[in-house]
Amino acid sequence: MNRRVFMAMPGAFAPFPKTGDAIRPTALKPGDTVGLITPATYVSDPDALATAERTLRYFGLEPKFGANVRKRSGYLGGTVEERIEDLHSMFRDPDVKGVFAIRGGYGSGQLLDRIDYDLIRKNPKVFLGYSDITTLLIAIRQRAGLVTFHGPVVLSKFSDYTQNHLRKALFAAEPVGVVTNPPESNKLRPVHTLRTIRPGMASGELIGGNLSLVAATMGTPYEIQTAGRILFLEDVGEEPYSIDRMLTQLRLGGKLSAAAGIVFGECRNCQPRECGPSFESTLSVGEVLDSILGEMKVPVLTGLTIGHTEDQLTLPEGVHATLDADRGELTIGQAVA
Repeated sequence: MNRRVFMAMPGAFAPFPKTGDAIRPTALKPGDTVGLITPATYVSDPDALATAERTLRYFGLEPKFGANVRKRSGYLGGTVEERIEDLHSMFRDPDVKGVFAIRGGYGSGQLLDRIDYDLIRKNPKVFLGYSDITTLLIAIRQRAGLVTFHGPVVLSKFSDYTQNHLRKALFAAEPVGVVTNPPESNKLRPVHTLRTIRPGMASGELIGGNLSLVAATMGTPYEIQTAGRILFLEDVGEEPYSIDRMLTQLRLGGKLSAAAGIVFGECRNCQPRECGPSFESTLSVGEVLDSILGEMKVPVLTGLTIGHTEDQLTLPEGVHATLDADRGELTIGQAVA
C-alpha cells in the first residue's frame, strides 16, 4: 500500500480517547428517526427488510434505510465504498438519532481504516449491533470516543427479555443498573447457566464483543484495549479447540491479564462436531474457560446472556460497570445519555 494513501485514510493512527472522555449519545425517544444500514452481509430479501421496518415501528421509531442497503456485492452488503457511505450519511444526517445494523455476518472489518472517526465524534448518536458489528463497536468507541451498544441487530428474534433490556439501555436516561440472566422456569435445569470461574468484584469501563472478531483485529491498529476494563466476550458455532486458540491469542497478547474483570457469555452451538476438524479426544467449552480464564488473577463470570442467544442483553461499551462474579451480576451505574 502507498504510505501516503494510508496516512490519508480516516482513522489511521487516530488518537485513543482517554477512558473518562466517553462521549455519550442522547437517549432515544418515540418518534426518533433511526438509520438502518448493512455494514457487513447483505440483506436483499424484501420480506426481511419489511421485518426490519416493522421492528423499528414497534419500538416507536421511524426507520430510514441507507441508500445502499439493498445492494449486494457477493456475500457483502455492497462495496466498501457503498457501506462506508451509508455509515457516514447516517452520522452526518441531523435528523437521524440512532444507527442500527440490520444484520451481522461478515465484512465490518473491511471498513475500519476508511471510517471518518472525527465525523462520528462530532455527531454522536446511538450505534447498535453485535456479532460481526463488534469491530465497528470497538473501533468507534476507541477511535471516536463514542459510547456504543452491543445488542441485538434489527433482524434478531427479540424475546420479551431482549426487548426490555434494549429499552432500558437505549431509551432511558438513568443508569441501566443490575443486569443478569432472565428468571428460570426450572431452577434445577436452567436454560442459562451462570457460573463463577474466579470469585470477586471488579470495576471498570465495559468493552468487548464477539471473540472471533476481537481476535481478528489483534496486531492491527484497531485491536481492543482492555487495561483496567471489564472485558466481555461471546461466540457461536465454534468448537472448544477454536475457543481455546482465540483465548490463547488474547492471553499471549496480554489482553486477559490486563483486564480488571472478565465476563464470558453463552457460547451457543460450541460443542465438538461429529466430523472434522474436531478431535477424537476433546475438551468442553467449560473446561477450556476454566483452564485459560481460571489462571487470571481477576474475577471471571461465565454464562451471562450476551450475544448469540434469544434472551440478549444490550450492553453499553465505554460506560463504567461493576462485576460481581459471586452473585452473577453486572451493574451499570453510569447513565449513557
